[in-house]
Amino acid sequence: MSRGKCLRVNPFDSVRIVALVIFAANVIDADKHSCYEVRAAFQQRQVGPLHLVPEKPYKDADLQICKHQGPSCCNKKMEESYQAAVKKETLQKIESHTYHLENLLSAHLDTFQDMFQFLLSFSQGHLSSLLEGTYSSLSSQALPHVNQLFSSLSLYLRGANISIEMTVHRFFNNIFPLVYTRLINPGIEESVTASSTMVDCLRMIRQDVKPFGDHPVIMARKMAELLEAGRQLGLALDKGLEVINATEHINLSRDCVKGLAKMVYCSHCRGLTLIKPCAGYCLNVMRGCLASMSELDQPWRIYISSLEKLTLTMAGHHNLELAMLGVRGHVNEALLYAQIHGPLITATVDKVCGLSTLEPPGMRPTSPEVTTSTTTSASPPSSAASSSSSSSSSSQVLPDEWLGRFAHLKRDFLLLLQRYKSFFTTVPEMLCEGEYVVDDSTCWGGNGVVESYTGRIIGNGLDAQRQNPEVKVRNMDPIMAEFKKRLEHFNQETLEKFTNLSEIAVWEELGSGEEQGSTADCDDEDGCQSSGDGAEHNYVVNGRTSNGRQHGGDITQENPSKPPAVKVVGGSPPTSWQQPRCLALLFAGLCLKWMLF
Repeated sequence: MSRGKCLRVNPFDSVRIVALVIFAANVIDADKHSCYEVRAAFQQRQVGPLHLVPEKPYKDADLQICKHQGPSCCNKKMEESYQAAVKKETLQKIESHTYHLENLLSAHLDTFQDMFQFLLSFSQGHLSSLLEGTYSSLSSQALPHVNQLFSSLSLYLRGANISIEMTVHRFFNNIFPLVYTRLINPGIEESVTASSTMVDCLRMIRQDVKPFGDHPVIMARKMAELLEAGRQLGLALDKGLEVINATEHINLSRDCVKGLAKMVYCSHCRGLTLIKPCAGYCLNVMRGCLASMSELDQPWRIYISSLEKLTLTMAGHHNLELAMLGVRGHVNEALLYAQIHGPLITATVDKVCGLSTLEPPGMRPTSPEVTTSTTTSASPPSSAASSSSSSSSSSQVLPDEWLGRFAHLKRDFLLLLQRYKSFFTTVPEMLCEGEYVVDDSTCWGGNGVVESYTGRIIGNGLDAQRQNPEVKVRNMDPIMAEFKKRLEHFNQETLEKFTNLSEIAVWEELGSGEEQGSTADCDDEDGCQSSGDGAEHNYVVNGRTSNGRQHGGDITQENPSKPPAVKVVGGSPPTSWQQPRCLALLFAGLCLKWMLF
């Protein structure tokens, strides 16, 4: 018969164990009915003075936003602090998202202006070298007029109210007296320049006499077409920056701020400082707050489309580079034309300006046509002819690295624009990402903790948002209405100035079917908008594509790298990380089975 052993327990130890259990229960119960976590969050997020937060929850009948039947850790003063804090936080988040777009437009504006100035400087040097090398008798007095020409072109590209046609014709008006006295009739310079009346007469009759043929008109027309596109592109980028700056200071209505405070902070009043708002709930609140901003969507899409087409018109196939470098060729051809037609020009000037009265005796030829042609213009200088042939290949003068840089700038800019084409309708989704919303089994629904948001998600737009269940949306914000009107007016001006923009067709490149800026999981229930704007586009101008191929031909261009897509909360996780997770779960299951059996 075995004898059982019984452990002896010290009575003092028993009392101590019971005391510890009671103490732990009291601590848990005290923590349950305290506002410690609320105070910590209030202090951490710098919402307001810490003394506003009560030590323990209690019923406050004065609560207007975070109403609750039971005890609450909030009071009316805290609600006011929550509203001020959430308004500041939301505006900062909006500014952080608009900063990237603002930086894009600003950086490319500076880059395009640098490109314009480089081309102007290079073309100016190109023309100056022609005058110094081939027409040395003109260069010393013609170079100031060259400087004035390119200085005016530079001001025009920066937005100055200058006429390209008048600028080009003024240049040829100013050099005509030099050409007449030094190329066509060398030797009469002193007699002509001694009379300001004669010089003024030569300038005034230049467009009627046409000593340079049609070359000034052709040069003015070609430069006006492309420089106007470059100028409008610069003005468009400025206009975009103006609109973006306005959105950074958007006025959040009182109803919006109340909705934001209820979404972000009312859960704190119940001690739930870690729970996040439901995805659909957040989307409704943010879309209601930014209903006025979303009204910019339609004119903004037209604006971005105009930017794309202006960029292509200006930089497609090196149009701007060729136009600027072609100035040398146009001027050279004009000077050659004047030399060849010197006798006729001399006779016409003699009749209009009365040159014979100013010439010394014996200097004026008896037969101007014959004498002038045999002495000065029977055959153009060989060096000028060689310069003319070299001007046909002026596109090769520009360094290859700059040609490649311009092409890359155009392509990079067009791809980046696609990312922001639907910017004003995707801002609410971007604001709901990350900190506000997580994919958990439970979330904050505004009035309590729920498994999912059951309210109807309202689409973008002021009219649609009038049905928003979370935020009362009334009228459009006056500031946004004003900038919408300005943007629409600018779009209309651009289309009126460049009627050929409507002839530029856009189609989706093969293999780019998925819209960039959204995910495949986005559906109508999520309130997403799909417009197919994310894919890269090619353009058709006069039957040719932007990559130089004939429209309808085989497209072998490599697909560009896609810009980062905007995440739409509430969707299923991407397959790129679903597969590794499934493998990990399968491996864990096998290990568990091995351990148990």
